[in-house]
Amino acid sequence: MSVLSGQSVLIYGLGRSGRGAARFLAQEGVRAEWVDAGPAPEDRQLMTELGFTAGQPDGVYKVVVAAPGVPIDHPDLLKLQAKGAEIIGEVVLAARSRPALPMVGITGTAGKGGTTVLIAHLLRECGLRALEGGNIDPPLLDVVDRAEVAVVELSSFQLERVPGLRLPVAVITNLGVDHVDRHGSVEAYHAAKLNITARQQPGDVLVAPAGLNTATRATVRHFDPEQLALKNGRAILAVSELPDGIHPANAAAALLAAEALLEHLGRGVEPGTLAHALKTAQPVAGRFETVAQIGGVRFIEDSIATRTIAVQAALERATPPIAWLVGGRDKGAELEPLIQAAQGRVEQVIAFGEDGEKLARGLGLPFQTVRGNSPDDLLSNAVQAAYAALGGAAGQGTVLLAPIGTSFDLFKDYKARGASFKAAALALAKSAVTDA
Repeated sequence: MSVLSGQSVLIYGLGRSGRGAARFLAQEGVRAEWVDAGPAPEDRQLMTELGFTAGQPDGVYKVVVAAPGVPIDHPDLLKLQAKGAEIIGEVVLAARSRPALPMVGITGTAGKGGTTVLIAHLLRECGLRALEGGNIDPPLLDVVDRAEVAVVELSSFQLERVPGLRLPVAVITNLGVDHVDRHGSVEAYHAAKLNITARQQPGDVLVAPAGLNTATRATVRHFDPEQLALKNGRAILAVSELPDGIHPANAAAALLAAEALLEHLGRGVEPGTLAHALKTAQPVAGRFETVAQIGGVRFIEDSIATRTIAVQAALERATPPIAWLVGGRDKGAELEPLIQAAQGRVEQVIAFGEDGEKLARGLGLPFQTVRGNSPDDLLSNAVQAAYAALGGAAGQGTVLLAPIGTSFDLFKDYKARGASFKAAALALAKSAVTDA
């Protein structure tokens, strides 16, 4: 029997998270209503198929499952709460419905997706049926009945509504600046992130970067990206042995988290198994991914790098000289750390899109602006200009798409922008082979 059986339930906000909640509730035999300001046709169709009817944003409900994209202070949610509703998200729904399912939660300003995927991979290689979900595809509620361990990427939006959530293992990859427009201040954004450890108890583990101090009752294990070792000092892999595209910080955090979860389950930890698992790990597509190479020039796609901390990491990892593609829609990124990271490494900035030239001027680096007749044409021109800036066929270095700006000026999302960059790089590589 579901923990929500017999209770009035409203799903507020459809989309990916809302669809996952609806499918799960239907499977549990819970009839829910829904509210969405602009439901997509496929969402309406799913609600009809599940037998869920439209609800009232000012109605009376026992529980409201709100989508992450709905602000915590949304007027409708405040009205519903005033009438007695408890506002939760899909993560708490999953935790309450499957209390015996161990969960590892991962958050951070950058690197949380790659770390999530890596932890799940390490645990699978150790013989556990570990599945990732949450902020990363698929929704958490789509995997809870197939997983032996759930590895959950958690955004600050999700962590705003996790009352009572206790995680045996939690990971904070880093804390930077992001989503101030949603949370109101950097301090409020960080406070939301820190909710990941708020309910942890002695015996639980928080994995965090060295230097991050947080009030928690959990055991804190600090990771050092330069030393891939377990907590007892057994080094299992050198940084130089990591597969291409796996960030050392992600690897270090994932190792400690996997070890902590295995200990929580009473399983032994084999350094040799974890070392082999790291060597077979694959980077998340579209996150600092090498998509082509022409001679000594690599083309790296990191379209998701719109946060300062993520762009800085990309600049520090890319092999110089770098032709750096910058553009899209500016969301107020802090540029000073990027200016410092680019010194002596960036040969030229290739500015594109709505705010590319504005961002390039703010960086104060040599740049050229490219244009195109379509989004794909624009990215193709940018890739060609970057390749030429590195010397073409005789050149060395990295063509790096780490754009700072969001994709919404020209593309549906960062994935579409990344796919356009990849197609342009592959076309240029094919052309180079033909010309040779």
